[in-house]
Amino acid sequence: MIILGILLIILTALLDVPPILSTIGIVLVVVGVILWILGSVGRAVGPRRHYW
Repeated sequence: MIILGILLIILTALLDVPPILSTIGIVLVVVGVILWILGSVGRAVGPRRHYW
């Protein structure tokens, strides 16, 4: 999720695409980082004990 978000941000910066893709990329990066932090401290994320 984090990689996809970064990829969308880079593509929006390099190509002539709508800026909504950059916003979606930022949201994906933020959600991915939150899930990564929750999973790394041992908190269950959904039905899983770890998030990767």
